[in-house]
Amino acid sequence: MQLHQLKPVHKPKKRVRIGRGGKRGTYSGRGLKGQNARSGRKFKPFVRELIKRYPKLRGARLEMNRKGLRLRPVSLNVSVLDKKFQAGEKVTPLILLEKKLIRRIKGEVPKVKILGKGELTKALEFHSLSYSKSAKEKIQKSGSKINEMAG
Repeated sequence: MQLHQLKPVHKPKKRVRIGRGGKRGTYSGRGLKGQNARSGRKFKPFVRELIKRYPKLRGARLEMNRKGLRLRPVSLNVSVLDKKFQAGEKVTPLILLEKKLIRRIKGEVPKVKILGKGELTKALEFHSLSYSKSAKEKIQKSGSKINEMAG
């Protein structure tokens, strides 16, 4: 015999439904007036109380989100660069903006991260971008230059 095969010997006791007239009498075990005596009585709206306890931060969260947007770089694949650029050209965030491969976020030029999907067949010159591991390998394999500091 296992635990899931065990069954009680007796039937479970049914709870009494009160407040419906009948043999229970006028108040049906609910006492006189008040919230507990009424039909469809409501408990405190618990979730609403929790919401009311939170401080109203007046846009502080929006400011955090805006900073978060600036920190998150825009991603571009190596295959896109291979299509849009010719050999020996410079690749910077501003040039990517001019070629309409990226767009401004809140009026600012975003940070750009190069990802490694696709192949790079041309030698390009990269400035002030960040790279994934696979993208960096493909860029170096194609004979491109990576200048970290120059803008």
